[in-house]
Amino acid sequence: MTAGLRLDAPRSGWAIAADVVVVGSGVAGLTAALRCAASGRKTVIVTKARLDAGSTRWAQGGIAAALGEGDTPGQHLDDTLVAGAGLCDEEAVRTLVTEGPDAVRRLIAAGARFDTSAETGRIALTREGGHHRRRIAHAGGDATGAEISRALVAAVRDAGIETVENALVLDLLKDADGHAAGVSLHVMGEGRHDGVGAVHAPAVVLATGGMGQVFSATTNPSVSTGDGVALALRAGAEVSDLEFVQFHPTVLYLGPGSEGQQPLVSEAVRGEGAHLVDADGERFMAGQHELAELAPRDIVAKGIMRRMRERGADCMYLDARHFGARMWQERFPTILAACRAHGIDPVTEPVPVAPAAHYASGGVRTDLAGRTTVPGLYACGEVACTGVHGANRLASNSLLEGLVFAERIAADIARTPVRAPAPEDPGDLAGTRTVPLPPAEARYAIQRTMTAGAGVLRSAESLARAAEELAALAPDEAGKPAEPGVETWEAANLHLVAGVLVAAALRRTETRGCHWREDHPERDDESWRRHLVVALRPTAGGSELAVGTTDSTAFPPVTGGGTP
Repeated sequence: MTAGLRLDAPRSGWAIAADVVVVGSGVAGLTAALRCAASGRKTVIVTKARLDAGSTRWAQGGIAAALGEGDTPGQHLDDTLVAGAGLCDEEAVRTLVTEGPDAVRRLIAAGARFDTSAETGRIALTREGGHHRRRIAHAGGDATGAEISRALVAAVRDAGIETVENALVLDLLKDADGHAAGVSLHVMGEGRHDGVGAVHAPAVVLATGGMGQVFSATTNPSVSTGDGVALALRAGAEVSDLEFVQFHPTVLYLGPGSEGQQPLVSEAVRGEGAHLVDADGERFMAGQHELAELAPRDIVAKGIMRRMRERGADCMYLDARHFGARMWQERFPTILAACRAHGIDPVTEPVPVAPAAHYASGGVRTDLAGRTTVPGLYACGEVACTGVHGANRLASNSLLEGLVFAERIAADIARTPVRAPAPEDPGDLAGTRTVPLPPAEARYAIQRTMTAGAGVLRSAESLARAAEELAALAPDEAGKPAEPGVETWEAANLHLVAGVLVAAALRRTETRGCHWREDHPERDDESWRRHLVVALRPTAGGSELAVGTTDSTAFPPVTGGGTP
């Protein structure tokens, strides 16, 4: 068997056999699982929490698609390319916007209920940052993700797809040819199995979501620890664009030192007419961009940070008092409740906001069929880098990307002959090197290091300091390693993805999209209109990151990927 590097973990004590294993239960994972099962492939879903607790359920604003009168995929493409700051793969974007409308219609057919106009009965569409048209479909006012999750979970249960809940995926299993052969995982005290086990399958779909917990404050749930990206790196897959972490500009500010998952104040609030103001009530985005508060997220986040620095303030404010109580209650009930739970009433006062880590535009590099550079390993959703988002994701393109590329992955798997099981048990992970684990408390040190050195504002000095601190946190192979367990496995994953992010951010000596280098404030198309591609290579003394660049904004072909 060959699997490169792996986490220190006990041997598998149980196993499930399948044709496909999907890791993750957001829109991407559930869509992929439903499509694979419908094609006749025995499919197993592995999810870190409950089936209905994927990151999708936290999405407020909606899903973007050219569904409205007068809107076209071409206009959606143009807005996406502008937001991506010159680094989108145009073929990937064209695929997204062309296939997106029908994918949303299939989602509706599967049971998702979007808000409709009382006058026309058609889907009600709103605007968000970077969009020149109303093309954001929403549900429950500001509970779109929860409705999509509800519909897909119900469909999965109706289809009888086998599911392993409360399970942290550990590593990719490979056969003697280097082809994916399943995953190892640990069930966290609940569910049908307990302890470390395996799902053996020749097709593995990563849909594990983001890595927002690498920073101290994020909109991501606590389970978003970069597990999928870290697994792919240890398995030898390439990742790209990890330096482009989108900081959502309007996250509810809960005071200095607030850590963990923070309440999001959806961009749709600005789409409906809310204004960004400082403590004196002065609007500051007007004049900075033609769309003012509805500029792409990187521009709004930078505008907020600049004003905070000018005023010596910890936050800015979102003023939507003019909405009135009825609109707040009907259009944004989730946000209204979150604000009031923290002692803020947006009906009568401006809402304090500040940027926080929100979305990873980069991830595991794939082609348009979702294939990675490891045969049999696929990726979709936030864990993947399809080239759609470039240097900055356009608002509400994330749910659409998960939907479209999950369908494309399932189609690729369906037209591929089922590969015979490995002749020997891939759960043995023979021939791999064990990665020593950092102590559980390293998680918080990593988060503080990344927030200080690789947050919204970056420089060579701050990134170099972050790299040094991360190196100091690396477990010593000669010393006593930490005991295997969920907390130490998560800390190891965070440490690995943090190291890749910092290495890429140091290499990219320009400001582009959501990568803001104070020491290189200008965009440099001549040198940097290209992607950084990173791989983890085993060495005699451990491992090292290999960082390269592409020749253009298009990714090179994925060689060896997919299921031959």
